[in-house]
Amino acid sequence: MSKQDDFNELIRELRENVPDISGVLIATVDGLSLGADFSQDEAARVAAMAASSVGLGDRITKTSDIGKMRDMMIEGREGVLILYMAGSGGILAIRAPERCNLGLIRLEGPKAAQRAAEIMES
Repeated sequence: MSKQDDFNELIRELRENVPDISGVLIATVDGLSLGADFSQDEAARVAAMAASSVGLGDRITKTSDIGKMRDMMIEGREGVLILYMAGSGGILAIRAPERCNLGLIRLEGPKAAQRAAEIMES
């Protein structure tokens, strides 16, 4: 299997395990989309903004002396976008509607981010 196939399988499994999810994106910290079930244009935009966001989040955690950033949640009126660090070079973004099962996302998200990091490093 190729890395692209592995990313697609990871996205499929995550969506299967957490039915509330409305979008998944795997990207590099440089803003390159590696796999997504967003539209191609939306994936490119979200990847770029996620990279900027985690860059800022990383600087904030260092300045605040709270250790390395693990994740970030952006909450809107109609949903959430959670950004998980996938190793040192990747990002896993999960989009879900407002009334999602956040506990289940918080349980499965870090596992999926770890798997994304393993795929990137292989």
